[in-house]
Amino acid sequence: MRHRIARWMVSGLLCGTMGVALADGHGLSLYDSPKYPADFEHFDYVNPDAPKGGQIRLAGFGTFDSLNQFILRGNPASGLGRVYDTLTVNSDDEPFSIYGLVAERIELADDRSWVRFHLREEARFHDGEPLTADDVVFSFDLLRTEGHPNFRLYYADVESVEREGDHQVRFNLGSPDNRELALIVGQLPILPKHYWEGREFNRTTLEPPLGSGPYRVTRVDQGRQITYERVDDYWARDLPVNRGRFNFDRIRIDYYRDMDVAVEAVKAGAYDLRYENIARNWATAYDVPAVRDGRMRMVEIPHERPTGMQAFIINNRQERFSDPRVRKALGYAFDFESTNEAIFYGAYTRTESYFSNSDLASTGVPEGQELEILEQFRDELPESVFDQAFQAPRTDGGGSIRDNLRRALALFREAGWEVRDGRLVNAESGERMSFTFLMRDQSFNRVIERYRPNLERLGIEARVRIVDDSQYQNRMNEFDFDVTVLVLPQSRSPGNEQRSYWSCEAAETPGSRNYAGICDPVIDELVDQLIRARDWDTLQATARALDRVLLHGHHVIPHWHTRSDRVVYWDRYAYPDTPSGDGFDVDLWWQVPDAEAEPTDDDA
Repeated sequence: MRHRIARWMVSGLLCGTMGVALADGHGLSLYDSPKYPADFEHFDYVNPDAPKGGQIRLAGFGTFDSLNQFILRGNPASGLGRVYDTLTVNSDDEPFSIYGLVAERIELADDRSWVRFHLREEARFHDGEPLTADDVVFSFDLLRTEGHPNFRLYYADVESVEREGDHQVRFNLGSPDNRELALIVGQLPILPKHYWEGREFNRTTLEPPLGSGPYRVTRVDQGRQITYERVDDYWARDLPVNRGRFNFDRIRIDYYRDMDVAVEAVKAGAYDLRYENIARNWATAYDVPAVRDGRMRMVEIPHERPTGMQAFIINNRQERFSDPRVRKALGYAFDFESTNEAIFYGAYTRTESYFSNSDLASTGVPEGQELEILEQFRDELPESVFDQAFQAPRTDGGGSIRDNLRRALALFREAGWEVRDGRLVNAESGERMSFTFLMRDQSFNRVIERYRPNLERLGIEARVRIVDDSQYQNRMNEFDFDVTVLVLPQSRSPGNEQRSYWSCEAAETPGSRNYAGICDPVIDELVDQLIRARDWDTLQATARALDRVLLHGHHVIPHWHTRSDRVVYWDRYAYPDTPSGDGFDVDLWWQVPDAEAEPTDDDA
């Protein structure tokens, strides 16, 4: 989930009487009161006077074969979230607060055993049919039973949902200690019951879906292009949570299968804005007349969100990777420092936390409340968790990593591997250490090609296999890989989504985010404690403890991060002056009045 979670309560009437609502108002926050009062007019980070109209063309990568984003099957198109409304909306300048969208009012029980949403009577689907409590109940039940497995993991603690009238729905929260549960049910996408009852939900489709959100799908060219158009009579366009957002009349996403081609395309004006995540391109690719004369702009938008963990993900399910000493040894062969200087122009900082760029990251050795949490599991954790600060292997950046390779070989020997005739083999079975990097494009080839010679010096055979986007997604859903590159994003306040990342159940659930196959009772318990944290200090200490245990398990080889979003765009667009804390969000941008966008195929 994208940047969800971190304080809890509600604005409005507060009461302490048992059996009545603890809070009854326009919003909820995880621990404190929401920042925005009941009569707020717009979020601070939007331009409330942003002009509506115009169009913007964006780039997608790979391909798509479905417009159903809610199931495991298929590879859904980008941007489909704009088609659907949710009960509530998250603010981007608070760790985790929600405000009513479809829900006009929110009630929370004093013991947090239930949350009730009062729906706006004016809410409508795009076909004019009213959005009611029946649609909310239908959506929740459908997504948990037939939707992507992550819905089941995310809403695992919700006991049931009840229709209490046409415009009133109540979620019974089976675990009152799960403090964010009332907030995350507000994120539920609402599907039209009358539309889906006559269709098979658990299959891919290219039929434009029916929703109630600010955009509808108007044109689809499978795998190549999708176009969204703003709904003129969108029922919620004037609500405070939407003011200054969703400003373009048309959003078109063109798909590219080669990243270099995509870079050349934006410079040629084939599309309008590119989120640039390749340091080499940022440093060298845009030295062109359009940038020099100001027709194309390059901006770095700072953000305060956790950067998460980008890494070589090692599939612990493979027997040869099951020993943490083997995984740690592989990390010693990766020379970040010389890679950063040689191909990234020194642009990156090494990642040494799953919650990097936040106060949730573990540092030094554990102390205070974090240490108290970890002491519960002392007998089940390596001593290094308590007496060693985690630090990714370092080099001098000169390209020689002889000392690191010696340490790697020592770890391999401890784990039962030895070098025979220049090949690293299992001492008992004689099986050679070999594996394949499964990739979906060539953008990481330069990194892997700097890594492979060090692996070969250890006697390891490492191969690279690049597959198409659909095959890659299918293989990742089934955990059919040795090593790959992924980003594991994090919110500013982690919670229920952590089950999908780290739990034993998720390790056996196809389509979960537990790509590494982590299954550890200590980690399962820390995730549960994180979800049950009763205040911000406890959540922070528990997140640090979880982070530390994950790091000392050496499940991944950490990469790098940057604390800003790099955007290249043609100078006919603008964005708000006030940052949100979440960085780049194209739904806050607008087309400058009188600035003509380039024609699209739809205009021909």
